[in-house]
Amino acid sequence: MTGRHTERSTLAACVASILGARDVPLDELELRSWLAERGLGLVPVADAASFSWAGPWIARRPSVEDGEPRSVVMFGVPSGPIWDPAGTTDEILDGVVVAPLDVAVWPPAHGELTAGTVEAIVLAPEAEAPVVSVDAAVAIAGVGLEGDRYARGRGTFGSGRPGSALTLIDAAVLDELGPGLDHRRNVVVRGTDLNALVGRTFRLGEAICHGRRLCEPCAHLDRLNGGGVLRPLVHRGGLRADVVTGGEIRVGDALVP
Repeated sequence: MTGRHTERSTLAACVASILGARDVPLDELELRSWLAERGLGLVPVADAASFSWAGPWIARRPSVEDGEPRSVVMFGVPSGPIWDPAGTTDEILDGVVVAPLDVAVWPPAHGELTAGTVEAIVLAPEAEAPVVSVDAAVAIAGVGLEGDRYARGRGTFGSGRPGSALTLIDAAVLDELGPGLDHRRNVVVRGTDLNALVGRTFRLGEAICHGRRLCEPCAHLDRLNGGGVLRPLVHRGGLRADVVTGGEIRVGDALVP
């Protein structure tokens, strides 16, 4: 039985065990995106061999069969294994804790799913290049908006990862922050709670999209704006989404959950 286990499968199994979940992805990027949809992440443990936690956490230990790393669920102070799906030795290589991205707002509370309207579409051909407003753009499944830096693989961050294809932001948030903000999100929408679309599928113009996680602000965005935007945009920075089915998106089109 242990020969069927892999490092990825045991990590996914341990995450599933801790969360009481099913269908946890095996791919690392997909797993992290799946967790982010639930307001969670994996936090590395600095000294896993001596780590104690009054709750479940995940350690990597060598497999008894071939010495390759496999994940186990640890628990307690001091910690010991409570589930070892592959059969491992006592040596702890490293570990992670499944933790909320923001304890104060966990578990995530979904707002009412209402339709919205596209107010603007913004593209940038290269990383940090000036953005260009357009009346329409073609969304390409699994890629992004035609002509945008992330669809071309030329963005500041990696393309092709879950949630990298399309970004949206609420027009009402931009109204509060005033004109001149270089938000660098692709689509500005009014009338819908974008945070409520995390983990949900929605239609945007002709395209079908899936909300992956919040598009939180970062130090890079703060720097591009000369500072002062990081804190006001926390949990209000928009939505990261995948394009599931391509199609044209135009200013004035509806966003329909």
